[in-house]
Amino acid sequence: MTQYLLDTNILLRAADTSSATYSLANNVITQIVETANECVIIPQVLIEFWVVATRPLDVNGLGWTPAQATNYVNDLLDNFTLIAETPDIFPLWFQLVTIYNIKGKRTHDIRLLAVMKASNITHLLTFNPDDFIPIPNITIVHTQDFINSQ
Repeated sequence: MTQYLLDTNILLRAADTSSATYSLANNVITQIVETANECVIIPQVLIEFWVVATRPLDVNGLGWTPAQATNYVNDLLDNFTLIAETPDIFPLWFQLVTIYNIKGKRTHDIRLLAVMKASNITHLLTFNPDDFIPIPNITIVHTQDFINSQ
């Protein structure tokens, strides 16, 4: 069984019925589960989801109330395995940002990879594979590529 970490953009598009990729996001999650694999989430992704979900529509958010976001996050927690944060994450993150000379916004994305390394998660599902640098033992999977491989 392969574990797929769901990137924040997957969760956001799966929640946004007006998104052009709403169906794709939900279909790929369903296919992962139906092929005896597992979708996992981490606290950082849920925090990033909350930020965008509760941000007003006019600044590229979903415009949800905190109550709506709470209900949706609870649904996510009911349906996907939450991978716990561990003390190993910071040293791995620091090693990665140093080795790969990471700066700015990409610092958040490299932290996802550090969590994956610390938790032995090998696959990241995302709509934005170019946001992530290639590192050993981590496979970045675009949603459409997963669908096409089935």
